[in-house]
Amino acid sequence: MTFHQTHLLGIEALRPEEITTLLDLADRYVDLSRGETKHTDVLAGLTQINMFFENSTRTQASFELAGKRLGADVMNMAMQASSIKKGETLIDTALTLNAMQPDLLVVRHPNSGAVDLLAQKVHCAVLNAGDGRHEHPTQALLDALTIRRAKGRLHRLNIAICGDIAHSRVARSNLILLGKMENRVRLIGPPTLLPAGIQEFGVEVYDDMTEGLKDVDVVMMLRLQKERMDGGFIPSEREYYHRYGLDEAKLSHAKDDAIVMHPGPMNRGVEIDGTIADDINRSVIQDQVEMGVAVRMAAMDLLAQNLRARRANAA
Repeated sequence: MTFHQTHLLGIEALRPEEITTLLDLADRYVDLSRGETKHTDVLAGLTQINMFFENSTRTQASFELAGKRLGADVMNMAMQASSIKKGETLIDTALTLNAMQPDLLVVRHPNSGAVDLLAQKVHCAVLNAGDGRHEHPTQALLDALTIRRAKGRLHRLNIAICGDIAHSRVARSNLILLGKMENRVRLIGPPTLLPAGIQEFGVEVYDDMTEGLKDVDVVMMLRLQKERMDGGFIPSEREYYHRYGLDEAKLSHAKDDAIVMHPGPMNRGVEIDGTIADDINRSVIQDQVEMGVAVRMAAMDLLAQNLRARRANAA
């Protein structure tokens, strides 16, 4: 199996064959999770610490479940009430963590680059669970696994990413991953929600949903990240839904077998019509949640294998 990473900080560092290795292993963990015995002992004896400086119900629950299914000792640190609030620096936190001797550290942080800084200071494998507007690698990987299982492949597909792209680390990670796997990516959204210099990513850009969704295989909707907005990015939620919310009329321009995705949590009636979100023939949103646990199991398994190999070589 080809996977040489010390940490999983972003998609940018992954080679296409490493992405394939991780997804292949995740496929096996989907089968395990659907069986009667959902546990294995590949992380037995290892300690996983989850540090979420931002709230996230589904990502934190997914990482916790993944670690427990692999047999790790899992601890969640309540960072909202932590010493960081009392003025402790990220470096001091890293020193404290080193004294606890964890093996896997899962971090979500509101500042871009904070997870990378921690990774430089700790003696364990670090997984980025989302940092600022930078990246959210396991979300892109679970999206990739969902697409691959639904479409039978992860290359040469037409994929539209729609909505609040400017504030979305999910969009950034997906852009990088889908590009590495030779897909044709379109970005659709109002000009106020598209980042500057987006053409440099080698994508097609549209501000009209009807035009942008024409003949696509995958429609990936994004959450409006109002907590990251400080002004008039959209006239109103009602107007946004009218122009950029996914409804039956807009979806009709995509291919008949196009799948619909959303990283969650969804704002129904803002980004997506509820009937489409619940349509078992088109929506793979619940599949994304299931794939999330399997992908995080695979990522931690592979990083733990590399961690054990490094420690054995150093001994």
